[in-house]
Amino acid sequence: MAEINSLGYVGLGVSDLDQWQWFASEILGLQVGQRDAQGLSLRMDEHQQRIFLEENSIDDLLVAGWQFKTERALEEYVAELRDKGVEVSVVPAELLQRRKVEKAYACQDPNGFSHEFFFGPHVAELRNPFRSKVLKGGFVCGELGIGHILPFAKAGKGEQTLSFYRDVLKLRVSDYIREEIMPGMLVDATFFHTASGRHHSIATAENPMATKTLNHFMLQVEDLDDVGLAYDRTVKAGIPVALELGHHPNDRMFSFYARTPSGFNFEIGWGGVVIDENDWEVRSYSQMSDWGHKRNQIV
Repeated sequence: MAEINSLGYVGLGVSDLDQWQWFASEILGLQVGQRDAQGLSLRMDEHQQRIFLEENSIDDLLVAGWQFKTERALEEYVAELRDKGVEVSVVPAELLQRRKVEKAYACQDPNGFSHEFFFGPHVAELRNPFRSKVLKGGFVCGELGIGHILPFAKAGKGEQTLSFYRDVLKLRVSDYIREEIMPGMLVDATFFHTASGRHHSIATAENPMATKTLNHFMLQVEDLDDVGLAYDRTVKAGIPVALELGHHPNDRMFSFYARTPSGFNFEIGWGGVVIDENDWEVRSYSQMSDWGHKRNQIV
């Protein structure tokens, strides 16, 4: 049975490309691939593109791009989706060029963004390796994909969203966190992983008060120092910190969260778990963080 290997790319609609270009390279440590009238391409590793930005006033998540290792696996998976009654469209050649992949299909999420399923990512030439202006090391990417995203489920669509990710997309449940983060506000989050084993490539929780679909995206660094250095760059630049340095009990990530130019958050982390299905136990946790992650009142 075909299944998703990893979260291969993410597409964001942003209203200020100039600000994002500075932010992506000087704060996050990404490398600008190319920019044109339609948007901006960002690199994390040997892939020509891991994150793409399109000029769009939505300032939110547009696309989650799911990678398959072979064309055969992709075709089998898409056939399964159609058998389940999912409306799946072929991504046209013009968009394939912008996605920098060989073949892709797309369907809609219950919460308004697109899922794209692809194989054959375009890689950079050997003479053009990934370079960051600010990172001491690099990103944990490659086989594990870009990191993770947490899109909210719209009011009343929590169960539908969970069923879509688990039963339709066939993502595997990693664990759950249910915590009252402030009086009357319960976070009930479900975390999903792919065949690659990264603890979670996507997580979701229903939030009726959310003004954006995307709560945050996470980028994992190879060197612990790069979390602290990114935190210092963020504070020095006057970027609002949403959650200060801390540690999650489920994926065991040391990280912090802060605000992007589009209003949703980013997380920079180190030390995340890679799941071994042979000995993994799905658990339910009662706290988002076992230490740190002091919450500032901007989220």
